[in-house]
Amino acid sequence: MENQLAKSTEERTFQYQDSLPSLPVPSLEESLKKYLESVKPFANEEEYKKTEEIVQKFQNGIGEKLHQKLLERAKGKRNWLEEWWLNVAYLDVRTPSQLNVNFGGPASHFEHFWPPKEGTQLERGSISLWHILNYWQLLRKEKVPVEKVGNTPLDMYQFRMLFSTCKVPGISRDSIMNYFRTESEGWSPSHIAVLCRGRVFVFDVMHEGYLITPPEILRQLTYIHKKCHSEPDGPGIAALTSEERTQWAKAREYLISLNPENLTMLEKIQSSLLVYSIEDSSPHVTPENYSQHAPYDAMVMVNISSYVDKKIFENEGRWKGSEKIQDIPLPEELVFTVDEKILNDVNQAKAKYLKQASDLQIVAYPFTPFGKKLTKKKMLHPDTFIQLALQLAYYRFYGRPGCCYETAMTRLFYHGRTETVRSCTVEAVRWCQSMQDPSASLLTQQQKMLQAFAKHNRMMKDCSTGKGFDRHLLGLLLIAKEEGLPVPEIFTDPLFSRSGGGGNFVLSTSLTGYLRVQGVVVPMVHNGYGVFYHIRDDRFVVACSAWKSCPETDAEKLIQLLFQAFHDMILLMNPAHL
Repeated sequence: MENQLAKSTEERTFQYQDSLPSLPVPSLEESLKKYLESVKPFANEEEYKKTEEIVQKFQNGIGEKLHQKLLERAKGKRNWLEEWWLNVAYLDVRTPSQLNVNFGGPASHFEHFWPPKEGTQLERGSISLWHILNYWQLLRKEKVPVEKVGNTPLDMYQFRMLFSTCKVPGISRDSIMNYFRTESEGWSPSHIAVLCRGRVFVFDVMHEGYLITPPEILRQLTYIHKKCHSEPDGPGIAALTSEERTQWAKAREYLISLNPENLTMLEKIQSSLLVYSIEDSSPHVTPENYSQHAPYDAMVMVNISSYVDKKIFENEGRWKGSEKIQDIPLPEELVFTVDEKILNDVNQAKAKYLKQASDLQIVAYPFTPFGKKLTKKKMLHPDTFIQLALQLAYYRFYGRPGCCYETAMTRLFYHGRTETVRSCTVEAVRWCQSMQDPSASLLTQQQKMLQAFAKHNRMMKDCSTGKGFDRHLLGLLLIAKEEGLPVPEIFTDPLFSRSGGGGNFVLSTSLTGYLRVQGVVVPMVHNGYGVFYHIRDDRFVVACSAWKSCPETDAEKLIQLLFQAFHDMILLMNPAHL
């Protein structure tokens, strides 16, 4: 009985889903006021006056009508944005998901028990996979702890999309196929797919009701590895997934038309828990090794990566259980029926991908003189610290402000995902100007910096509590489109895109958390940067990307300026200097 009781009081991963509040629609007046403030750094007086008039006209005219329609829509839905966002941000997008949409990153274990070492790939891979599969079992049993802010639960829905989920290409819009079920909901697939030298294998990770062990996973991976290294390469169908989406949809339809068995095999891959890729070479970017980003945001990946990292750390990177291997079925190869056309499509896809990937500059560095321990001691929020340092770095690099997107999380609400924090505020720019003004006193610089901090912290709080304005404006634009109305002038005004609107931010940034996990994302625009960073007690780790083909960007230089800004900012907080 006691045991039963303990069970019933234990929180389940998805137990609060039904009681989370609906995503609110902010007030139109507030949103437009915030929008106007956000364009100020990018306009001269005349331009600003013109935009002010456009916004006023919008507020009193079509904007109000669209807002009313949005409120109507929100009445019937717990999250008025969800379906729209998935479509507009991910499923309607036609550019290749590889690089452009997906995020990538290294495992964090190389910092402790697993420094890079030849000949460890399969053994480490099997241990890593085993921990990931344990996480899958926790999720099926709803034992992954509910994430909270204080005592308030956050939406956990995205975690359902971590396993057995696939973005299937469509001619004009992709679709999400999700095969995951919790134990109480019923059967869920339990096989994984493995890619090696252009071939695809699948095997079940459950045997007689139990998860197979690392030595058993190792046996499966070794079998695949040996087979692929002693026989000719396969056709490399997986490379087609890195194509432009409509292109991939057509290639997929053609593949299915060659032989209905091809569809059965594609579905086998789609429903697999995950796709594991065994590479030939040391770590570098290949078309296969990114995480799909449509159905969930980076924080979900951070959570599982951190779980695996902790487990590997606790076990010193080793498997300490039985070495005994049961008689489990060998992996099954999925052999696709292909023809010249498909093989040609595969080669084209690889060539395009490698061309784009080789244009990407990625730099990742730890900043180790100090971390959040010191910024907190100085009463400075560490995330805001990095955001403002980035503003200063960009300003010093280009002599002008850089419009910046920082991700805020709206998971306090049902199926909430993200909102945009526009870090380039009037206050931030005033502070940057004072830092570049030799006649400004340290006290002035410090005061302006603290004003910029206060503004940023307030915006982050607003955005996380459903009071941002970017998603609201998007909603109004989408209502206009759905109603077949002309695009309102507020969206065609040059200041809209110059301030970052419509996906035009030159700095696309996100905090990946306070753990050892790091990732990277590509820039949003050709002359921009992608910046992912994480924060620890004693360091900040920053990864920055830029396109080599853009002559005016240099990720290496931006990071140097960023680290310089960290030093300059902490000095401003040193009372002895003021």
